[in-house]
Amino acid sequence: MADTKTGDAGDAGGRGVTEGSGLPVTAPWIRTRLRASPGAAWALALLVAVTACLGAAFPRAVDRYEDAGLRAAVRQAGPGQTSVQLTGPAPGFTLPQEQNEAALWGATLRGQYDRVRPVVSRALVIDPAQSAYGVRPADDPAVPDTWIPRPNGLPAHVHPAVQSDLAAHATVLQGRLPRVSGRVTVQTAEVEAAVTAATANSLHIRVGSVIHVPGEGRAPLAVRVTGILTPRDPGGAYWSTQPLLRTPTLVALPTPDRPKYWLGALLLAQDAAPALLGTDAAPVPFWQFAPDPRALHVHDLNRLKSAVASLESGPGLQLARTYTTPDTDVSTGLDDVFTGFGQLRSGVRPLTALAAFGTGTVAVVVLLMAGALSADRRRTELALLRARGASLRGLAARLFAETGVIAVPAGAVGLTVALLAVPAGRSGYAVGAALAVVLTACAALPARAALTHRTVRVHGPREDVTTVRPSRRRTVAELTVLVLAAGAVEALRRSGTSGSAGNQLVSLAPVLVGVIAALVLVRVYPFLLRRLTRPAGRLRGVVAHLSLARAGRTSVSAVLPLLALLTALTTAAFGGSVLAGVSDARDHAALLSVGADARIDATAPLPAQLPSKVGGLPGVQGLAGVSITYDAKPLDGLEAVPLVGVDPGSYGELADRTGLGAFPQGQLKRPARSDAVLPALASPSVASAYGTHPFLVRLPDTSAVTVRIVLVRDATPALSGADFLVIDRSGLSGTAARPTSLLVTGDRVSGAALRSAAGSSAGVTVRAEERARYVDSPLQSGAGRIYTAAVAAGAGYAVLALLLSLLRAAPERAALLARLRTMGLTRAQGRRLLVLESLPQAVLAAAGGALTGWATIRLLAPGVDLTSVALASTQSPLGEAHLRTDPLSLTVPALGVLVVAVGVAGVQAWWSGRRGSIRELRAGDTR
Repeated sequence: MADTKTGDAGDAGGRGVTEGSGLPVTAPWIRTRLRASPGAAWALALLVAVTACLGAAFPRAVDRYEDAGLRAAVRQAGPGQTSVQLTGPAPGFTLPQEQNEAALWGATLRGQYDRVRPVVSRALVIDPAQSAYGVRPADDPAVPDTWIPRPNGLPAHVHPAVQSDLAAHATVLQGRLPRVSGRVTVQTAEVEAAVTAATANSLHIRVGSVIHVPGEGRAPLAVRVTGILTPRDPGGAYWSTQPLLRTPTLVALPTPDRPKYWLGALLLAQDAAPALLGTDAAPVPFWQFAPDPRALHVHDLNRLKSAVASLESGPGLQLARTYTTPDTDVSTGLDDVFTGFGQLRSGVRPLTALAAFGTGTVAVVVLLMAGALSADRRRTELALLRARGASLRGLAARLFAETGVIAVPAGAVGLTVALLAVPAGRSGYAVGAALAVVLTACAALPARAALTHRTVRVHGPREDVTTVRPSRRRTVAELTVLVLAAGAVEALRRSGTSGSAGNQLVSLAPVLVGVIAALVLVRVYPFLLRRLTRPAGRLRGVVAHLSLARAGRTSVSAVLPLLALLTALTTAAFGGSVLAGVSDARDHAALLSVGADARIDATAPLPAQLPSKVGGLPGVQGLAGVSITYDAKPLDGLEAVPLVGVDPGSYGELADRTGLGAFPQGQLKRPARSDAVLPALASPSVASAYGTHPFLVRLPDTSAVTVRIVLVRDATPALSGADFLVIDRSGLSGTAARPTSLLVTGDRVSGAALRSAAGSSAGVTVRAEERARYVDSPLQSGAGRIYTAAVAAGAGYAVLALLLSLLRAAPERAALLARLRTMGLTRAQGRRLLVLESLPQAVLAAAGGALTGWATIRLLAPGVDLTSVALASTQSPLGEAHLRTDPLSLTVPALGVLVVAVGVAGVQAWWSGRRGSIRELRAGDTR
């Protein structure tokens, strides 16, 4: 192998590398080098392709899940909140009647719609198929027709409306669409209308039915139903912006007995609106524009907010009034949707940035290690080229071109795969990431070669890690990194992730902590080796002493692998702890919400046979029946406190199993005397309000109990609120003591089986289903997947960094084993030698990585809030979810480093033993 390198160097020197040359790079020299080591070329190409693919896919994946989250937020809000609705004023009484009628004609409204639409389209991409215009009533008049159902004796109300393009959005089930014969005016006595099937069923309307809308200064307007329709897209904005158009509703009056009446829509013909001017409906024109969710992108969020604000109270509103009427109002809930999504995104995005910076740093270190490995393997060749007169700039240019021939096509392949694998998202950032990977790969080898061979010499001095003193420049650089890391950690602790979305230094805090720890361990590494050498020298065998001596003779350039390993381990530990914290937060929030693995709740006492029925279901291990009264009044006051009556035995076991306010069961049991004061368990707020003296609590059934707070707990399984009182339900009256809820425990509780057993009179909540509710946003689930992928990629690069560091010394180790075998070293001793030689750095990296990961989590935990990632709503009973140390995330990656190091050393010793010693002992071998 050495002869081949020398020959290539000579060939290179004869093909244009002259003293002080700045000659262009010649293809024969590059082709010769690639042919000399095709395996290394393919390995570099694979590394660049994979790294470029991951780098290019990351920003597009972030764009994709953020866009999906924004669109999901818009869809979840519903068309009623997200549509842009323009509403004109009611016709003026001072205007001529003909002018009021003309303002409601379909042609007039169509012209105004066409002029306003470009104004709205400047802000939002409009879905014309779901947008509409027309006339709707400002008031919903009551109708005197007694054949329409009256649930509480109240007359039904109707909503006579006109909406454009009804035929394109509905299918006629019976009859036909309404029509207009002649010109409709305020004096028109009868018009036609259609209703949806849901309205017809609820209000008992048939084809041919006539509904009389009370007139104002005239006879009632007769509305004849000519058709019954079914919406083609009932969930679309056309029908759901005003859900009343497709679905009637029972309206409850705000009185104590809350009587109800029916309210349904009548869909009039397009030009029939002027007839409503003579009724109590007070018709007003409207124009509604439905945004197209598919056209919403997160990178346009700030522009969208500004555009919506302009429509509501800015230049957009002025233009809309110019094209319609001076009193037109614009209303939409898009600004609230955008603001809520922005708050959720501001909590999720910094954590994703932490993962991106960590994995990206490790990937860059691995690329630099690949360049350093190539430069070290070709040290003799490059030194010979410099000795023959090659300039440093010319040599760096040739190495850059040689690497570029490999890296550029590989980066293009990786970019193409990323674009195909993640079709959505912006391409600019993906191209930039792939280009950065290619430039890093191309610059690693020439930069390392230029640094090593800046002075012309054939034989360089030995640079053993145990003997070389760090330079002043290195000391200054390390102190600079230390200051940056300390500043980033302090900034994160002070502001938290929610306030650091644009601060890249804060996002780099875990990486900087890992970097400074690596630099510190590199300083400590020689000292530890010297301390271990003394006791090893007193051992009887030579393997331990020789392995430590070999570990101490490692070149100082091996600090780069240690840096990569520590950074990767720190990032993996931090990322694993984030994922574990998110999972634990969701589990705990679901437990707080449900109180057990499942629960059955009813507003009235549960059937007496239900506990035995539920207890026999598969998977049910325990039951705790509780009676919950939300209107208990302590001290005859006006404020109510939820009172929970429990069986202290079963409820105490449940509280102990769930960890929600465990208590000694005996302290809550009712005393033997029937008139004794009942001991109570209370929340801190209730205990602070009522103290520890006995006080009377009145119940809604007119009974009363006297209680005394003896236990205070922050939480209890039966209730998730901040206020509660828990007592022995045997001290309650017969009605109040009957259980209204069943708390069920079990490993595999079936929600379907519980619902079947409970029937329709009770509601069932399952903990597993409640947990799934906390990840209903694509923004959260996407961020979780990105974080998982980043942690996996970081672990893969950590293993690759370890392999590169071991491969760098593989030829030298093979030659050493061959020479030692000639002196009587056995194969078993050779395996132990290689394993022990690789252990010091691996143990240092594993222990240092675990310790650094633990310290990083402890330092950054106060500033990292996982609530946005963990929970779908900040209104969950959990409150805030903070980062915690996950032992598996600390130990598994560290143990993986040790296993890989020992495994590679063992495989190398086995392979060297199979090949024999002839090749390694050839004359002229320089490795």
